[in-house]
Amino acid sequence: MSTDPHSFDQAKLANYLEQQIEGFKGPLTAEKFPNGQSNPTFAITAASGRYVLRRKPPGELLKSAHAVDREFRVIQALANSDVPVAKVYHLCEDDSIIGSMFYLMEYVEASVYWDATLPAMNNQQRNKIYDDMNRVLAAMHSVDVDQVGLSDYGKPGNYFDRQLDRWSRQYRASETETIEAMEQLMTWLEVNKPKDDGRVSLVHGDFRLDNMMFDPATQQVKALVDWELSTLGHPFADLAYQCMQLRLPANGKLAGLAGIDRAALGIPSEEEYVALYCQRMGIEKIDNWNFYLAFSFFRFAAILQGVKKRALDGNASSKKALEMGATVKPLAEAATELIT
Repeated sequence: MSTDPHSFDQAKLANYLEQQIEGFKGPLTAEKFPNGQSNPTFAITAASGRYVLRRKPPGELLKSAHAVDREFRVIQALANSDVPVAKVYHLCEDDSIIGSMFYLMEYVEASVYWDATLPAMNNQQRNKIYDDMNRVLAAMHSVDVDQVGLSDYGKPGNYFDRQLDRWSRQYRASETETIEAMEQLMTWLEVNKPKDDGRVSLVHGDFRLDNMMFDPATQQVKALVDWELSTLGHPFADLAYQCMQLRLPANGKLAGLAGIDRAALGIPSEEEYVALYCQRMGIEKIDNWNFYLAFSFFRFAAILQGVKKRALDGNASSKKALEMGATVKPLAEAATELIT
């Protein structure tokens, strides 16, 4: 019997899916994708075609984390919107099938890029990729949540109040050492929250280059994936989160664009990228930008602290989890430069 905590009975799964999805035919084989820190994801090859399965990880989990049922719901709701998503087929809430909740979706043939400098591309292609990411972000923030059935997808009230509370609690629950920069950052964010401006939209929560699948011929986004952290919230949080990641060092585990001559590569500057987003959204400018950036550093650091704790507990989805967890302190220290 396999000792891999992510393995499951493939014959049992095939039999179940044949009963639940019209046209699905086994037998099947499942191969785990090597990347990704949170919800284990598998390429499913069956007699009827290729699919992707996303599941909750096994073991003890933080409350409200790994919500694959929410992922399924939001992807299904966006099926006929301007936001490119994969087609979803079935959500299984019965833990007895493979050991945890999962859903099945289509296998999208596309390219995923991990390096923000896009070294294999020419300047025109890089520009197209960044422009299309910007387009998808604006499209998502323009979704009429009432019309697509997501009006109750997030809690009412100030998004940043909720998020600071949630991620502070998640961070404390997975804390493995005291990080002074993190303590300083959490205090500053509480004191410097901007007044609620009433903006509410669907937010992805992890909007970044490698969570998009691109058509290699057109450089257009074919599917925005990994919706685990999505909710109703403040749209500027998504924009700042992406810009935060592009501020990270170009070398190292979290490849960003710090110190890179973007113009020489055909990649827009942060100012140009934000201005393009504002143009698409019909707004003049964004106030309190440093707060949104600092918040993004804090939230990302809290997420990676959870990854580190799961790695230490033996539940992490990726072998790189401990390496990613080691970036919590540098992220918090980078954020303190924005607030001092």
